[in-house]
Amino acid sequence: MKRALISGVSGQDGAYLARTLLERGYQVIGTSRDAQLSSFSGLNTLGIKNEVTLISMALTDFRSVLQALLKHTPDEIYNLAGQSSVGLSFEQPVETLESIAFGTLNILEVLRVLKSKARFYNACSSECFGETPPGGATEVSPFMPRSPYGVAKATAYWTVANYRDAYGIWACSGILFNHESPLRPERFVTRKVIESAKRIAGGSKERLKLGNVDIERDWGWAPEYVEAMASMLQIEKPQDFVIATGETHSLRDFVASVFAELGLDYQEHVDTDPELLRPSDIRRSCGNPARAREILHWEAKTKMAEIARKMLSPATPSAR
Repeated sequence: MKRALISGVSGQDGAYLARTLLERGYQVIGTSRDAQLSSFSGLNTLGIKNEVTLISMALTDFRSVLQALLKHTPDEIYNLAGQSSVGLSFEQPVETLESIAFGTLNILEVLRVLKSKARFYNACSSECFGETPPGGATEVSPFMPRSPYGVAKATAYWTVANYRDAYGIWACSGILFNHESPLRPERFVTRKVIESAKRIAGGSKERLKLGNVDIERDWGWAPEYVEAMASMLQIEKPQDFVIATGETHSLRDFVASVFAELGLDYQEHVDTDPELLRPSDIRRSCGNPARAREILHWEAKTKMAEIARKMLSPATPSAR
């Protein structure tokens, strides 16, 4: 039985990845800074909390990471932890950089010191690219991040690449474009839209306030994206992969789809709020997943309109 350690198991991706690995016969260890205080709501929603070994591990504390890896000796490590909101990163840039870049560095240093043969997955982000070229960003597209979150993810990406090349550590990064599900926290715009639209459909007189609705994003379905993560650690040599649908849609299109599913015209319920505009933002973000299709045999099946429908339904243990 393979043993996988997931840092950030309490988040959307961590919960879905834990389910995927359990279904593949893994023993799964999930970490949180304080496992006794964390709710692990995603694991509870998916009905798998009791199947995951939950431990405390602080990624920014080298000793904590060392103890966890010495005790549990995982075959695979998935680093999904760290401050995960682009918007919040403008307000908490230091916490964002420390939790993402330093956390990744600590895991890599422990692997180096222990001479571990564990395979390491690093959760990178499309935010590293900034504006993407026609045809979508590939694994060789330049990084030009436009947020502290993107800068932190780019730092972690190059740290992984350096440790792979310098020390022969089996490590890779998945450069994931936006991926959504009912497990997204409401601070993410897709869940904010979903929850507000459901309340309005139920009779609420509230107005949905959004920033720039003309931004374009490559939106995928999170349960599919974690399958790509797991597949990345099964190939012979570590490679980085862009994981995306290859399609873009504006936030306006997403909002319109959600409200239409509920029989509503979004224009009657949505306002643009200048206070919600970011200091800098990406107008268009699109990925080219050709390498993932060719090597991992992975392809996104769920596209934007279906994502809107699925997010209107509650997450359940059987939902995929």
